Amino acid sequence: MFGKKKEIPQIDKQQLELIQNAQRRIKQKKRLYIHFVIFLIGSGFLILANLVFGIGKDMTPFGVDWFVYAIFIWLFLLLYHTFNVFITHKFMGKDWEQKQLDKLISKQQERIDRLKEKAHNTQAEEMESENTSEVKKKAELTIIVAAGENNAIGKDNTLLWHLRDDLKRFKTLTSGHHIIMGRKTFESFHKPLPNRTHVVITRQNNYKVPEGVIVVNSLEEAIKIVQNDAQPFIIGGGKIYKQAMALAHKIELTRVHETFEADTFFPKINTAIWKETNKTFHNKDVDHEHAFSFVTYLKNNPSI
Repeated sequence: MFGKKKEIPQIDKQQLELIQNAQRRIKQKKRLYIHFVIFLIGSGFLILANLVFGIGKDMTPFGVDWFVYAIFIWLFLLLYHTFNVFITHKFMGKDWEQKQLDKLISKQQERIDRLKEKAHNTQAEEMESENTSEVKKKAELTIIVAAGENNAIGKDNTLLWHLRDDLKRFKTLTSGHHIIMGRKTFESFHKPLPNRTHVVITRQNNYKVPEGVIVVNSLEEAIKIVQNDAQPFIIGGGKIYKQAMALAHKIELTRVHETFEADTFFPKINTAIWKETNKTFHNKDVDHEHAFSFVTYLKNNPSI
């Protein structure tokens, strides 16, 4: 429903940690290599200073030239440095990376399981309440969409227009409810929309989303998740709309009275199945570059 391309996602905390540790590891090895080179050069200089220039020639503690002690002490420090780099500091190899990945996947799955369990428990409580009070009204699944006269709804994962009143209407209708969408529609947002619970449908395994966003693998699974919401909404994209036409109760359509070039389209509305119950026309003006109408359709025989 919104028309700006998403920004490049910021690197997450775990990825940043991996990069920073790798950079530290490179610096450690560089310092060790420099230490080794300086040791070789320095040892040669000490030997040259003693044997050629005679510096400290008379210094022979315990019958051994002083530079031998200096070289052995330096060698000990070099060995200690090597031990510290390769033994004390644990190297981040493939096993370490796999452990980090497994940890991320586990946390993601735990979050999804908690949300599903919470939804299931809430639904069970409400079903129990129905036995002692009036029957709770079934969730009314609504498709909300803006489409041109040729049913065009977007191109390159962006909207084809910017209609202020349409955006305001979308916010008013969906606030406080679940909104169901495909992955590409979700990625067209800069961030999750406020005061709405996002349910994202994707076939990708381990798809990463912000806290509070629910990931499912099918529209049927999404509908089960939102059953406690009296008015959940389907908000796109084209493939999800096509699947939802057989399951939805209502369509809230913004019909933009122009024909557009697009790569994503809304399915044709079968008037034998859908009955128009309300229509409000808006002419184009300073804030609206196209004329449009708000149209409400109700299904004659809802399937859910």
